[in-house]
Amino acid sequence: MFDGTAEQYDRFMGRYSAGLSAAFADFAGAHGGERVIDVGSGPGALTGELVARGAHVTAADPSEHYVNAVRTRYPQVETTVASAEALPFPDGVFDVAVAQLVVHFLADPVVGLREFARVTGAGGVVAASVWDHAGGRGPLTVFWDAVHELEHGATDESARPGARSGHLAELFTAAGLDAVDETVLWTEVTHPDFDEWWEPYTAGVGPAGRYAAALDPDARAHLRELCRARLGDGPFTITAGAWAVRGTVPGRPF
Repeated sequence: MFDGTAEQYDRFMGRYSAGLSAAFADFAGAHGGERVIDVGSGPGALTGELVARGAHVTAADPSEHYVNAVRTRYPQVETTVASAEALPFPDGVFDVAVAQLVVHFLADPVVGLREFARVTGAGGVVAASVWDHAGGRGPLTVFWDAVHELEHGATDESARPGARSGHLAELFTAAGLDAVDETVLWTEVTHPDFDEWWEPYTAGVGPAGRYAAALDPDARAHLRELCRARLGDGPFTITAGAWAVRGTVPGRPF
């Protein structure tokens, strides 16, 4: 999963996930008045969008630091520190369960999706999204392409669950969800200059940040220049796509 402070997450992945949130909430059908659980909420990029729509939101995340950030930013939201695979709620208490950019970090995604369905009422919606890392359309594509030039065979995020065409839908089907539907959602972020794009990678947040932080200074400087050669000095725009899948919860049990 992600570590680091809420502010570091905001500067690194939050700059992309915030722009994805409205389209993802639309796709999930999350509307005002519904009981929605935001699983793996992080510091609240999607939570804020759901609150703005008037949903009754519960945010769950395994990081106490991120949960505290949500409590501070959205005091009207119920929060809990919890693993996605073991949510501390009774069966069927939510109308919608959403997991934005979470499933690919779960130890067992099918178990996690079944848990999302368990806490959602029959006929309710479960929705999840994962960056299209395998298709080269995620926000980290430039970084990982440069890594592969630096180190052939380096492990990137393309093999993670749900990060390739059709795989997230397969996981939903394996978890027993009905009416499974998959699409691609897009977001764009314009970076004013290269340094603003690069700096968050140095904080060690997420797999990409941890890779950069583990390099010796010379290798990290080389990687930085390989990225600059691809992007230029800026400004430039990163266009990122995420696989999004939704399904409906059949009758119990899960």
